Amino acid sequence: MIECQSAPPETTSPACWRSSFSALGEAFFVPLAPTPIGQACWVGRNPALARELGWTDFEENAQEWLQVLSGNQLMPGMAPLASVYSGHQFGVWAGQLGDGRAILLGETSGQEIQLKGAGLTPFSRMGDGRAVLRSSIREFLCSEAMQGLGIPTSRALCVTGSDLPVRRETMETAAVVTRVAPSFIRFGHFEHFSHHGQHTQLRELADYVIERFFPSCRVDQALGGNAYASLLQAVAVRTAQTVAMWQAVGFCHGVMNTDNMSILGLTLDYGPFQFLDAYDPGHICNHSDHRGRYAFQQQPHVAYWNLHCLGQAMLPLIPDQTLAIKALEAFKPGFAAAYANRMAAKLGFAQADADSSRRCDELLRLLGGDRVDYTIFWRRLSRWCRNADRNDASVRELFTDRTGIDLWLLQFSERITQYPRTHSCELMLNTNPKFVLRNHVGELAIQAARTQDYSLVSTLLTVLHSPYDEHPGCEAYADFPPDWAGSIAISCSS
Repeated sequence: MIECQSAPPETTSPACWRSSFSALGEAFFVPLAPTPIGQACWVGRNPALARELGWTDFEENAQEWLQVLSGNQLMPGMAPLASVYSGHQFGVWAGQLGDGRAILLGETSGQEIQLKGAGLTPFSRMGDGRAVLRSSIREFLCSEAMQGLGIPTSRALCVTGSDLPVRRETMETAAVVTRVAPSFIRFGHFEHFSHHGQHTQLRELADYVIERFFPSCRVDQALGGNAYASLLQAVAVRTAQTVAMWQAVGFCHGVMNTDNMSILGLTLDYGPFQFLDAYDPGHICNHSDHRGRYAFQQQPHVAYWNLHCLGQAMLPLIPDQTLAIKALEAFKPGFAAAYANRMAAKLGFAQADADSSRRCDELLRLLGGDRVDYTIFWRRLSRWCRNADRNDASVRELFTDRTGIDLWLLQFSERITQYPRTHSCELMLNTNPKFVLRNHVGELAIQAARTQDYSLVSTLLTVLHSPYDEHPGCEAYADFPPDWAGSIAISCSS
């Protein structure tokens, strides 16, 4: 373990850490420094992201950065804060929430740097302000897995660990994840100010988001020239596109509360997530979700419901309610088009059409009927497409209903001949990943980390950064889940 250092690190990081969010004023946040975690160690770090941020000294001065990114000390210019927001949780208004264990250190290279698990804040409610090792490793790896898949997401710069005890269902140890995103503003930020009748702050928040991230909304005349209706529409479209990518790759978020929905359409707050093993549209990955509100097939509907909560919150800025309704309606065609195109690409088709959608629907029924492993199926189909030997049984052996899949493969083969085979197969191989962060693979990394062996965290980060590559020697991380994987329980406390 590395002892805490009292002096700030001498690094070449940006001189100014001031967050543009902090200019909004005291109604939006509480200035607050992280609570030191004490002795800290590296669990995993992401040098590639550090380079993107321009932190050229990240590896060279790793011991100094360890203290900063564990919350043990601040760098000159940092003005840390915790923001306030509200939201709906499991479809019920939960009132004031806020950053209960996350502290924003500042902004650099256009990205906000936030520590998750950095200690108590005024918004912690009954929580302890800490994160545990297992959930921190899961978020670190999944954030970068989603980046590798090309899905909009917050990023993860590193995970640091400590011997500090933290109680969840059992006694565990603390960890801190450094999260990176252009903004961590959520639907819940808008809900908070609207619910409390703070319409001046609501307008200030919307103006900030428009000026910084959606400037075209100021000149968009499609919705009566109302910039706030245009913002709502832009958020609806971004959300639709992101959720369509989730559905195509088999990603279950697990807890799509409005306070977990990014105003930028990013995948945010990795808690009880899971990538599908066996294809099951009704799969519930969150063991706290007793009614299945956030089941896999429900995610598009929940996203639309959440957008309506955002639209309701923004009504004080959109006097003509019909404009808000029209803005929200952009979600439906946006999702349908994005999902159809994504699934068509998984089949090797250059663009979606009625035939590709029909074939996809038939295929998903077959996958669900036999509970076929989702990721392995699509990867095998991609390789089957490239293989000229039609005696290749790698796809059909995944099914017990061989008659159904044989007929589908025959019809698919006839359709795919309409395209240059090389192009179709390459498109499939670049759309259907070999690697996703399966629950059991993450669990292996967590178990090793509990013995202070962090090598698998590092290996998985490399693999997940390029999930469409073969990565010889790492085949075990793309294999079927073992029997014990079904016993892994992931809940909101994760």
